[in-house]
Amino acid sequence: MISVAVLAAMLATSAQAEEGDWLVRLRGIVVAPTETAGPVLPAFPGGSVSVSNAVVPELDFTYFITNNVGAELILGTSPHDISGEGSLAALGEIAETMALPPTLTLQYHFAPNAHVRPYVGVGVNWTIFYDEDATMALNDAIGATTVSLDDSVGVSFQAGMDFDISDRVFLNIDVKYIDIDTTATLNTGGAINTVDVDLDPIVAGVGVGMRF
Repeated sequence: MISVAVLAAMLATSAQAEEGDWLVRLRGIVVAPTETAGPVLPAFPGGSVSVSNAVVPELDFTYFITNNVGAELILGTSPHDISGEGSLAALGEIAETMALPPTLTLQYHFAPNAHVRPYVGVGVNWTIFYDEDATMALNDAIGATTVSLDDSVGVSFQAGMDFDISDRVFLNIDVKYIDIDTTATLNTGGAINTVDVDLDPIVAGVGVGMRF
């Protein structure tokens, strides 16, 4: 058990970052799309889609340009199931995909010398979709189908907080909103259907970090 004296000594140190320092964080994140999807056109005007949440690890790196300003790059990938809605709801899951969303964010850290350090950020996101596959349910319903999703470039917003554990180690909580818009294309033997989807996920995470 940690004694009061040891705990006090830990809190007396700070994992504060300074100009030229690097922070590395490992988070567990929930990627929760707040999607708005249009109809599947032209064949299924009464049908639409929804996209599942995902829980995955995420790694990020922050470089401090000044004591208050940092640039963060996040790296991670998440699996998502795509389900039919409306007239396609009876099919259940119709496709699946992986999303790789590298995001570069410019952050402002309000209290770089404190033991609790809040920050906000704004940045740019590039989301790459890969390993898209139609499910057996979709293939059985409309014929053998290939699925592809367009990549997306959009803005991201961030807020978070670091909590000292020691002079180099800290806990982190972080929330992001990422603007991700894509068009999914279904190719069934040359017959093309498309659906526009604004994913716009909330990405919430908790993790641990280290200063170098």
